[in-house]
Amino acid sequence: MSSSALYLDTSVVLRAVLETGTTPEVESRMGAAGILITSRLSLVEASRALLRLRLRPGFSEVRLADAERQIAAIWSRCELWEITRLVCEMARQVAPDKPLRALDALHLATFILARRKIGALELFTVDERLREAAGVV
Repeated sequence: MSSSALYLDTSVVLRAVLETGTTPEVESRMGAAGILITSRLSLVEASRALLRLRLRPGFSEVRLADAERQIAAIWSRCELWEITRLVCEMARQVAPDKPLRALDALHLATFILARRKIGALELFTVDERLREAAGVV
């Protein structure tokens, strides 16, 4: 399934790079998208995840360096949306009947605002709670 525009949340990028490698499905979906969007929040989340891994005993520094390069390459292909006051206000209210964590609510709010400008925007995530919440907005 291809889309002309994808919103990438951090989970899909981290899973692809750290757990399974950037899979052909992820690469083909991103390659088919004319527009890739993410929140600046994704850069922070990904960096913090890599820092946590660096603190684990026995985690390969070479593997971390490779992951950092791969993640940076993906983010460089994305249009970054800022965490604005409007994003924060929307995140406070979005999907009130879903158990979203604060960072996921910020992603969802950013996705909704971006989709208002780019109607064909699709959420690309492996986070089931976020996917479910996006389905109700």
